[in-house]
Amino acid sequence: MSAQPEEIERRWAAASPIRSGFVPAASEPAAVPLMNIANILTMLRIALVPLFVVALFVDGGHETGWRMVAAALFGLAAITDRFDGQLARKYGLVTDFGKLADPIADKALIGSAVIGLSVLGDLAWWITLVICGREIGVTLLRLAVVRRGVIPAGRGGKLKTLMQSIAIAVLLLPLSGWLAGAGMVLMYVAVALTVITGLDYVGQAARVWFAGGPSRARGA
Repeated sequence: MSAQPEEIERRWAAASPIRSGFVPAASEPAAVPLMNIANILTMLRIALVPLFVVALFVDGGHETGWRMVAAALFGLAAITDRFDGQLARKYGLVTDFGKLADPIADKALIGSAVIGLSVLGDLAWWITLVICGREIGVTLLRLAVVRRGVIPAGRGGKLKTLMQSIAIAVLLLPLSGWLAGAGMVLMYVAVALTVITGLDYVGQAARVWFAGGPSRARGA
């Protein structure tokens, strides 16, 4: 006895995962390995910081050759900052370690550079206090609102870091005359951006506190 069309339809519907309402669960995304290229670059930047400090203070901090070495180490570390975040986002390599280590590496590099230059008498202490105070203040703001949301890194903050890095690199080089003056002009621009972006973070923290926070982002 042949099956009726209605019975065939019922059997087919029961066997079909889509028509029966059963959809196979999607496979879990593969875990991002901790030792990926983005995190390796971040760790390299952290490792370069003590080497940079040592090179900066060799022979009293004003020996031409060692100042060139210090500038080169600083430049290399700054370049890794340019690429690690981009690689992490482009290739899906964002990790909790990277979110934590990346801003720490940035602050360690910039902070050690401006403090070192001030100790050597090449940079006014008020500039160093403004730069370091801003970073400490932003970190405290993020911690204060962390349960309500996360303040993401913005373009202003990235521009600030870029200008600081360029200004520091110029000041590290054994230059004189108008070239040394150009380094200070760049530093004043960096300080202005430091203050402006710091005030912007205060506004963002207030919005996060009262209205909830935006999405997470790598970097600071």
